[in-house]
Amino acid sequence: MPNRKKIVIDPITRIEGHLRAEVELDENNVVKEAYVSGQLFRGIEIILKNRDPRDAGLLAGRICGVCTNVHFRAAISAVEDAYGITITTNSDIIRDLMALALFLQDHVVHFYHLHLLDYVDVTKALEADPKLTSKTAHKYSTQPYRNSHAHYIAVKEKLKKFVDAGRLGLFSNGYWGHKAYTLTPEENLLLLSHYLEALKFQTDISKAVAIFGSKTPHPQTIVVGGITSVADMLNPQRLNEFIFTMKEAKDFIDRAYLPDVKLITKAYRDDIRAGYGRTAGNFLCVGGFPLDTEHQLFEEGIIFGHDLESIYPFDETKITEKVDRAWYEGEEPHYTDLNEDGTLKTGKKDDKYSWIKAPRYEGKPMECGPLARVLVSYQKGNRFIKPFVDEFLEACGLELSDLTTTVGRNAARAIESAYISEYIFKLVNNLIENIKYYDTDTWSKYAFEELPHQAKGRAFFEVPRGVLSHFVQIKDQKIANYQVIAPTTWNASPKDSEDQRGAYEEALIGIRLEDPSQPLEVLRVLHAFDPCLACAVHIIDTKGKALSKYKINSICSI
Repeated sequence: MPNRKKIVIDPITRIEGHLRAEVELDENNVVKEAYVSGQLFRGIEIILKNRDPRDAGLLAGRICGVCTNVHFRAAISAVEDAYGITITTNSDIIRDLMALALFLQDHVVHFYHLHLLDYVDVTKALEADPKLTSKTAHKYSTQPYRNSHAHYIAVKEKLKKFVDAGRLGLFSNGYWGHKAYTLTPEENLLLLSHYLEALKFQTDISKAVAIFGSKTPHPQTIVVGGITSVADMLNPQRLNEFIFTMKEAKDFIDRAYLPDVKLITKAYRDDIRAGYGRTAGNFLCVGGFPLDTEHQLFEEGIIFGHDLESIYPFDETKITEKVDRAWYEGEEPHYTDLNEDGTLKTGKKDDKYSWIKAPRYEGKPMECGPLARVLVSYQKGNRFIKPFVDEFLEACGLELSDLTTTVGRNAARAIESAYISEYIFKLVNNLIENIKYYDTDTWSKYAFEELPHQAKGRAFFEVPRGVLSHFVQIKDQKIANYQVIAPTTWNASPKDSEDQRGAYEEALIGIRLEDPSQPLEVLRVLHAFDPCLACAVHIIDTKGKALSKYKINSICSI
């Protein structure tokens, strides 16, 4: 093997959790190999053992501080599946409303606050002409969000104060001036103005989740058998608050978020054409979120090898998990140290280098998330999502296959947000119609002492980052075993015994770095997946004591 330069980025910031990436470059600074590592062990499954199954949601919801209500819901649903409990229609709708509000919050926060600075040079925005910025906004929207000369002057002055004071705050540690930044000063200022507006967006839409969840993060109202937020469901004022918040969210998505992603897509068209960020082309979607008895928001299906014309049915029995390259011996955690120079042990095919296991479908690594949902639903003829996809592709001069890239993942997430913000009102209307005709049931009655003492259950859901599955085994009415496969577990998986890369690693292969000392291009690829390592890894025992301590030598970080 020819000599290669190794770049280590540890930790990768602007994500949830601890992620490390090591990439090997050839003489042209092109990535030839990549190793992505989750740096902490997940221990929630251990914590859940011997607990009352009815408490599973409250504990599983603590897996992450971002994905709280989806883990809460999946845990409760897995227990309901084990006991054969069918929840009421109203309970299902309210759980869906909470989940879809989180989709919108998560997607907007991801684009603006976790990923946008991979494309936007904060310092270049200071060179922008506010009047020209206003004209630029009209290229991507007929009604741009807060588009005025005075507004852009105020944003520019705020940015200048940060820079002049030497306190960039939120904008610290960027690779400002990097050659990979290609936007005009006006485009930078436009996007940064929406970055600031999105801070208020995430606060407001969190209130929508709390209307039915009692609070967020960590909602309290999902219980085995249904939901407890009955008073909120029956209160017209609370319903109106939810609707009003969703209307404001839709306005921001339609007039700021979607146009901004079109701007990025057009500006970085060369990266799309070069196929930057393309994986093996295996996509996984379990579908869900029924709109009525015949239609749902997302279709289920499997795509292999970029063959977008062939959609296979999802079969949960084809899922396996491998630990060949993960820090486990069997099912038990077993950490092996780093090399003497502080790098991961990756020289041999049986070297272990991540706490993340390697889930496989029919033995293949899969990608899940907004891109998978858009591709599968579109190709299966979902008539609701098709107009949103077609409009975006036409506006940006793209084909469907162009979405299977780093920039395309952002496009899929924005398309999905516009789609959800349109049809979430259909679910609200379904709830109101039920109440109107005196269907106010929110809980399926059961007697816990009469439920089976031995049972198994599972739950599969589409959540913001992809496919989430929870599995529970109950013995003597206590949780005997618990397992979670989160979206990031799929996407960030290490290699397996056949040396197949996970989606993160595969997406890095072939990208070229302008400056290896400032690996901005690597961050773009990884951030586009919206990594959530907290959902994949933890380290704690059932008594709350630390099991081990590890010192990480940061070689390159942002």
